[in-house]
Amino acid sequence: MSQRNREGKRGARERLREQRERERARAKRKRTLGVLGAVVAVFAAAGAVGMYASTSADDSGKSGGSVVPPRGAVGKGRLVIPSGKAGKAEKPGKAAPATLTVYEDFRCPGCKQFEDVFRTTVHELQDDGRLRVEYHLVTIIDGNLGGTGSLRAANAAACAQDRGAGAFRAYHDVLYRHQAEETRDVYADNDRLIKLADTVPGLVTPAFRKCVEDGRHDGWVRKSNDVFAHSGYAATPTVLLDGKSVYGDPDKPLSPNKLKRMVLAAARD
Repeated sequence: MSQRNREGKRGARERLREQRERERARAKRKRTLGVLGAVVAVFAAAGAVGMYASTSADDSGKSGGSVVPPRGAVGKGRLVIPSGKAGKAEKPGKAAPATLTVYEDFRCPGCKQFEDVFRTTVHELQDDGRLRVEYHLVTIIDGNLGGTGSLRAANAAACAQDRGAGAFRAYHDVLYRHQAEETRDVYADNDRLIKLADTVPGLVTPAFRKCVEDGRHDGWVRKSNDVFAHSGYAATPTVLLDGKSVYGDPDKPLSPNKLKRMVLAAARD
């Protein structure tokens, strides 16, 4: 075989090897895009009723940093922000007969949906002394979609709690009313959070502003999210009435009137 023929065959083998490598790389890219497409589809479906917790850790889920509970926080580790009269287990005879436990993320569209539908009923039951609400603030959308808006908004809400339970409830409602699409991380901006807080009379003070800007309760929010991640609950909003899940089951849909009847029934027990 001549030298020219041998070099020609080597060149053909090299071209064939390079072509195969290009085909393998192309196939790998298609598989990757397929996986990403499936993930996006899951997020889109979850957005209608809530967002599922990521199994991978990110900065918002770390439990590092000092854990500084907001004023008035209760429960194990003081990870719960209460709203309304104390529960009957805490003050028998002088308490709300029913307790609604809510796990929420301020970037979660399903949480906004829950709040928009049930806000008026929940407030009426609270103000009548029939219902106490216990909020657990979590950051799963930061983990699933990236960003820090869940963490920043939860910290700001905890800063509002430092000003009093009434300030927390009002600011909590403002954050949900002004929630953007979860892919737009607008609550990562502390200035925006402070501007929204200015709609709550008396909330914005130098102490509140510093609390928000310094991330005073960041470690507490991360701890709350970490506990949620190991709680057995998988999505936000998770809503429990006296410890029993009452929201999110399509076979047993919850309505404001149904919630009211359940709370009134608890008062008769």
